[in-house]
Amino acid sequence: MNNTPQIPDAAASHPAAQRWMVGSPPPRDRQVRFAEGGLFTFPQLRWAFSNIRQLMPTVNVWRGHGPLRPLPRADREDIDAIEFLPLGGTQPMRWDASLAANYTDGIVVLHRGRIVYERYPGVLQAHGQHIGWSVTKSLVATLAASLAADGLLDTSAPVTQYVPELAVSGWGNATVRQVLDMTTALQFSEEYVNPNAEVWTHARAGGIVPRPAGYDGIDGFCAYLQTVKSNGEHGRGFTYRTINTDVLGWIVRRITGLSLSEALSQRIWSQLGAEQDAYMTLDAEGTEFAGGGFNGALRDMARFGEMMRGEGWFNGRQVVPTAAIDDIRTGGDRAHFASAGYALLPGWSYRNMWWVTHNAHGAFMARGIHGQNVYVDPFAEMVIARFASHPMAASMHTDPTTLPAYHALARYLISAP
Repeated sequence: MNNTPQIPDAAASHPAAQRWMVGSPPPRDRQVRFAEGGLFTFPQLRWAFSNIRQLMPTVNVWRGHGPLRPLPRADREDIDAIEFLPLGGTQPMRWDASLAANYTDGIVVLHRGRIVYERYPGVLQAHGQHIGWSVTKSLVATLAASLAADGLLDTSAPVTQYVPELAVSGWGNATVRQVLDMTTALQFSEEYVNPNAEVWTHARAGGIVPRPAGYDGIDGFCAYLQTVKSNGEHGRGFTYRTINTDVLGWIVRRITGLSLSEALSQRIWSQLGAEQDAYMTLDAEGTEFAGGGFNGALRDMARFGEMMRGEGWFNGRQVVPTAAIDDIRTGGDRAHFASAGYALLPGWSYRNMWWVTHNAHGAFMARGIHGQNVYVDPFAEMVIARFASHPMAASMHTDPTTLPAYHALARYLISAP
C-alpha cells in the first residue's frame, strides 16, 4: 500500500478554497505566519507568494513619475486549446491544463507587444505583486550589464576591486564575469531538499526563513558572504548559486552609491511606464535580497520582458544598452553549462544570470523557484510572464509542462492569422 500523502492539486490548494487569511481576524488554523514557516510550507505558500509584504520587511522599487505605458490588447480565445507533448510524456496536454499542472497564479502573453492572453488562476490580482524569486537575479544582472555597457563596471575586474571586504572569502580571487555567469567555485549547496545545505544557512542569515529559538548565528547577507569559502578553481564550469547575485548586488550598490532598490528603480523600473511600484525584501540591516527578493505586478514583468525582446528599447527610450541585451542573447559557454548536468536543458547556457535556450527561436528566460518565469522568444515576437506557487521548488518539476508549452505557443502565434 502506498502511504505517501497526496499533494492537493491547484483547485484544492487554491487559497480561496483553503480560506487562508480570511476573517477578522482569521481563525488561528487559517493564518499564514512567517515565524511558523508559512512562506515555504505548502499549501500556505500559495497565499504567501502573493502577499510577501504582509510577512517580511520590504522596500519599494519606485515606478517613477512618468505616465503609464499602456499595453494594447488583442486577446485570443484560441490559446487554451493549443496542445503540446510534455517532456518525457506520451499523451498531449492542453495549454489551459498546463496552468493547473504548474499551479499558476497569473500569466500574461504578449505577441508583438500586445496582450493576447491574461489569466489569474490563483489568489494574485492584476493590481497585486507576486514574488519573482530568482527572476530577481536576471533583473539585477541586467542592471549590472547595463552598467558595464556604460563603462561603469569592468566585468573582467576582480570582485575585490569593488568589495574589498570579500578578499578573504571564496570570491577573493574571482572576477565579476565569473560571478555574472556563475562559474565561481564555492563551498555552497543550493539543494533545497537538504535541510543542512548552505542555502538554508544563507536564508537564516538574511531572514528569509524563520530562525530557531536562541539563534546566535550570522546576521545579514553581507556578513554571511564574507564567511563563504572557495571550493576549487573559478571559471571551470557553471554551478547555480544564489549567493553570487548577492555579491553582484553589493557591487552594484558600491558602483552607483545607491541602494539596490533605488538603482533598479532609477535605471530600469521607472523607465518602463510600469503600472505599480515593485518591492524587495530586506534583511535586518536593510540590505535587499538580490538573489530572490523582487516582487512585481505581472503586466509590469511582461513590460520588462518586452524591453528585453526589443533589445533594450521600450517606452520610447533605450532603457538598457543594446550591447548588454545582445551579450545576454548570445549566451554563455555551453560546455560550462553542460557540466552542471541539467538533463531537461540540453544545449542551453547561462549568461548574465539569464538562461539561454539556443533553440531555433533564440529564446531566453529568467527563472525562479516554484514556477516563476519571464520567457522571451525574439523570433516569435512573444513574451510570457508567469507567476506560480508550485509545491516543489526546483524548476525540474515545472519544466516538463512549461518549456514545451511555451514553444508550442510560439509556433502557433507565428502561424496563426
